[in-house]
Amino acid sequence: MDPILAYMKENQKLVLSDMKYIVEGDSPSGNKQLVDACGQRIQTLFKKYFGYKAEECIEKEYGNHLRFEYGDGDEKLLILSHFDTVWDVGTLPYKEDGNRIYGPGILDMKGGLVQAIWALKACKELDIPLNKKVTFLCTSDEELGSPSAEKLIKREAKTSSYALVTEPPVAGTGALKTERKGSARYYVHINGKAAHSGNHHEDGVSAIKEAAQQIIYLESLTDYEKGTTVNVGAVEGGGPLNVVADSASIGIDVRMETEAEQERIEMIMEELSAQTEGATLEVEGGIMRPPMHKNEDTEQLFKCAKKLADQLGLKLEEASVGGGSDGNFTADLGVPTLDGLGSAGSGIHAKNEHILADQVPLRAALLCKLICSL
Repeated sequence: MDPILAYMKENQKLVLSDMKYIVEGDSPSGNKQLVDACGQRIQTLFKKYFGYKAEECIEKEYGNHLRFEYGDGDEKLLILSHFDTVWDVGTLPYKEDGNRIYGPGILDMKGGLVQAIWALKACKELDIPLNKKVTFLCTSDEELGSPSAEKLIKREAKTSSYALVTEPPVAGTGALKTERKGSARYYVHINGKAAHSGNHHEDGVSAIKEAAQQIIYLESLTDYEKGTTVNVGAVEGGGPLNVVADSASIGIDVRMETEAEQERIEMIMEELSAQTEGATLEVEGGIMRPPMHKNEDTEQLFKCAKKLADQLGLKLEEASVGGGSDGNFTADLGVPTLDGLGSAGSGIHAKNEHILADQVPLRAALLCKLICSL
């Protein structure tokens, strides 16, 4: 058996125990206190296994990011993980059910983060020399679009030869991700005019009616042939049922395959106007992540991973997916980027989010071998 895979199998229970420790540290993106507390749990693992902690990149509004270095060399390899989640405290308890392990962010992507720690730990304990210095970023706001981490990620990427992202592989196939759609988020705030719904309905201007018209229009911009989806995922507004609503807001998520589509949607949102007489609207937001395109170097990087996977008895595929990640930033800078190197499972952002326990040693070994080979 491959010595790295043997090491991961021998330590599987410890790896899963570390995952439980990190997953049970709830870290919803918008709660800085909890995110930072989870970050301290990660620091505990760094200190325990390497004898030193990561550098803390302090943030005022969001959780602090962690920057960990391992090895030496003039060239650098960048590993990207995030430890914030979409889950509020207590909404998705940790649970083990046979080969499936459930928990908030265990798939997206605390499992992958822990596997990366163990990949480096294997390099240390098996005395495997590295060709490049590893910079391991653990960021705190990826689920929000990385508003504070983006600059840090780009700064590190500019001096890195490769970027490896420990988001989960494609559910079902286990494919790595070599292309991703770009993303944008917009918020439309609508102002109308309040009036008594019975006595003076005609004097009112309904912000909710305007919101409904905008929703129908914006959703109609979805074009599957172009790879563009426009999803109104949040609606707020109104108050008492006997009052014509004078305010409403909608939140829109947009995914696009090309920069041209991003610019087209951006222009539409900038020129958006009210359809109801007397109503006004304001648009906030914009492009979050550029599309992640595959270049020739990325193709070679995948081929390297595929060859290493063959040595482990793992048949590896590649895929283009609709979700975005911090790998979009590194790929946009021309850095060969391979995504999906985290834990295998399914249920991202769903209540059945889980990893497959028996796949942990295999995926951790693949990441370790890739780190050692580059």
